[in-house]
Amino acid sequence: MANQGTKKEMRQEIKIRLSQLDGVFRDQASQQACARLLRQTVFERSQHILAYAAMAGELNLWPVLERILQAGKTLCLPRYLPGSDSYEAAMIRDLEKDLRPGKMGIREPSPNCPGMDLKRLDLILVPGVAFDRCGRRLGRGKGYYDRILSAVEGFKCGVCFDQQLVDQVPVESHDELLDCILTPAFWLIAGRGTVLE
Repeated sequence: MANQGTKKEMRQEIKIRLSQLDGVFRDQASQQACARLLRQTVFERSQHILAYAAMAGELNLWPVLERILQAGKTLCLPRYLPGSDSYEAAMIRDLEKDLRPGKMGIREPSPNCPGMDLKRLDLILVPGVAFDRCGRRLGRGKGYYDRILSAVEGFKCGVCFDQQLVDQVPVESHDELLDCILTPAFWLIAGRGTVLE
């Protein structure tokens, strides 16, 4: 079992790293990561995509969300379910009209947006605190994304700034592995090294 103190220390270390990035750098890095993602075959082939609306400090995928809708693909974002303290995937058709502040102020689909069966998702774009090259992910400690990831069969891609890559993320039995990691500089296939595209 992973040491909780180690996870806490890693979260603090990454928080410090991210605090040193200015807004211009974050914007440029986000644009680079979006451009890299849009060139990937897995993105082109995917029709049902679960993405996220970035919180402060997360890599911003907004241009990708717009492209998904423009391409006629199905865009889903996580929506909080207070009854079960969990998240579901819900479809978005209009980024201006269909989003509202949800749990912790994160933008999420409004109640009138239809839900999506997690097993129908082709591609899942996952934020996090830290990632490693083996596809391990350190989240914020609540396990929300691990529960989603355990139910999906599609391609699971972590999304982060290069500063969030670490040598090894401490994991526990419930932590789900990812298929790849997207950063502004890299498209990393988990466990197989770096693919530069």
